[in-house]
Amino acid sequence: MEEKKLDLNSIIGFVLIFGILIWIMYQNKPSEATIAADKAKKELVAKEAQAKAVAVKAIVVPTAVVAGDSTQLVQLQKTLGGFAYSATLPSAKNDITTIENDFVVLKIANKGGYIVEATLKNFKRFEKNSGQLVSLIKDNNASLNIQLQTNDNRVLNSRDLYFEPTLSKVGADQILSMRLKAGANEFLEYKYILKPNDYMVGFDIRSQGLNKVLNTAKPVDLVWDMKAYRNEKSISYENRYAELRFQYEEGKHDYVGAGTNDEETPVKVDYIAFKQHFFTSILLTNTSFEKASLKSNNLVLDEAKDTVFTKEFKATVPLAFQNGEIDYKMSWYFGPTDYATLKAYDKDIEKIVPLGWGIFGWINKFIFIPLFGFLSSTIGMSLGIAIILFTILIKIAMSPITYKSFLSQAKMKVLRPDITELGEKFKKDPMKKQQETMKLYNKAGVNPMAGCIPALIQIPFMYASFQFFPSAFELRQKGFLWADDLSSFDSIYQLPFTIPLYGDHISLFPILAAIAIFFYMKMTSGDQQMAAPQQEGMPDMAKMMKMMIYISPIMMLVFFNTYGAGLSLYNFISNLITIGIMFVIKNYIVDSDKIHAQIQENKLKEPKKPGKFQQKLQAAMEQAEAQKAKDKK
Repeated sequence: MEEKKLDLNSIIGFVLIFGILIWIMYQNKPSEATIAADKAKKELVAKEAQAKAVAVKAIVVPTAVVAGDSTQLVQLQKTLGGFAYSATLPSAKNDITTIENDFVVLKIANKGGYIVEATLKNFKRFEKNSGQLVSLIKDNNASLNIQLQTNDNRVLNSRDLYFEPTLSKVGADQILSMRLKAGANEFLEYKYILKPNDYMVGFDIRSQGLNKVLNTAKPVDLVWDMKAYRNEKSISYENRYAELRFQYEEGKHDYVGAGTNDEETPVKVDYIAFKQHFFTSILLTNTSFEKASLKSNNLVLDEAKDTVFTKEFKATVPLAFQNGEIDYKMSWYFGPTDYATLKAYDKDIEKIVPLGWGIFGWINKFIFIPLFGFLSSTIGMSLGIAIILFTILIKIAMSPITYKSFLSQAKMKVLRPDITELGEKFKKDPMKKQQETMKLYNKAGVNPMAGCIPALIQIPFMYASFQFFPSAFELRQKGFLWADDLSSFDSIYQLPFTIPLYGDHISLFPILAAIAIFFYMKMTSGDQQMAAPQQEGMPDMAKMMKMMIYISPIMMLVFFNTYGAGLSLYNFISNLITIGIMFVIKNYIVDSDKIHAQIQENKLKEPKKPGKFQQKLQAAMEQAEAQKAKDKK
């Protein structure tokens, strides 16, 4: 009966440890709705869209008009009301105005007055399409619209109406004014301001003299939507980090879920970011939007078919009238999701880079990012070499903790015969055994928790690396050895089939990391088993460690096969260095004979006063023992 109890406890302990590892390595991965649910939701959305299309009659604006034609103006007023004037101007045609600097090319259409193409000059799409530059907006994947409610009960969409462009320069700045006119001096204006060498574009929306044309009793809705193009090699990896992020309520940050038709409705919104892993489009406002309706929809339901877009984003925000007019100072950002680049704007937009919460984010911000940035830019080396040096420096800094952990194991190993003797002596009295064991620890000057605390300190650094490397823009399309892109998987063989969870290819760095983990755990598990004797009523750690020796490498192979090669390289080098450090500590630094002599000397001395935790634990055990004796009576 006792043996069965131990087996059950072992299984419970194993499940807990396995669950923790799953959470650490897998928690970033968004949950997916079932195919049936996705299909049902999409059908519902399609039906709603169809119903709206039937209910609302589209306004067709003629593309060939004659300026000043009063007869035509009268006809247009029947459908366009006060904005018929805009359709009679020479600009009422499908022309494009281009503004650009060394970073971006922006094309703005007369129809709708919004950006119809935003291309980044210095970045290319994944290798298969290496001749193509990264385009965040292209081929009608995005639109910007204001629903205008007129005094004569019309609802007009600005995206269907023609704006008049005026391009000018103030110094080195390019200024493009797009005006939707209701008269010579009555208009709705979009103003774009592009500075040299900048990803940020000034964007102002204002109206003039429209209080007689528009119903100003309530705000008008600004609707921005976009389908995010795929730009990276691994569509699943890119889609995992593509998300809609926002800042609200004076500095709070959050994101919309990554599933199907997820929605958030924050208030006091300062910016909205349509993030595409390594690139992003952000709308910022100087005057907070009172509220926003933000929607995100996953478009990758089948990776073999859905290969053009990752997510569909939509933001609806109200623009309030002040004294009968609209006046909002805003900005667009079209550029890389690079922490240093975003932080330089001092607008908190670097918060869209997922670095982890709490201590994990602090480690990334104040240790990983500065250190890796220094190595990759100052020294001017291969990014793969930079990762190796980065790993070496981190592991050297952590080596004192590794030493303390191993020293604690060595002390526990020396005490094992004494603990085993106590176990035999008080075999029938587990509570007494625990009490005597605690007394032995105190007398020998050994803290049984000393080995656990150093190990726990290393966990935040491990988790921080899982956040840092997928967000490191510097790794994008940078090769090392056989890996052509450290930000994506390092495939060495394409499988003719797909293995669930694993994928359709074989990556080499995860294999090397798995081998290193296996030998590291093989090397340390023996000492841990020797150091920690089995306790009554506790899981059998020896059995659990034997299972984890084989399970951990398998987890590495499965979960890291589609992750970026940079993260797998870091884990491979990290475990190699740890093996080396442990070998040196075990064979050249820690002397078991000296530790044994010191413990024997400590036993002869006056026992140290136990710590508060040990005192509370001892008191609890004494109370339990007293209660047990009372129950027997």
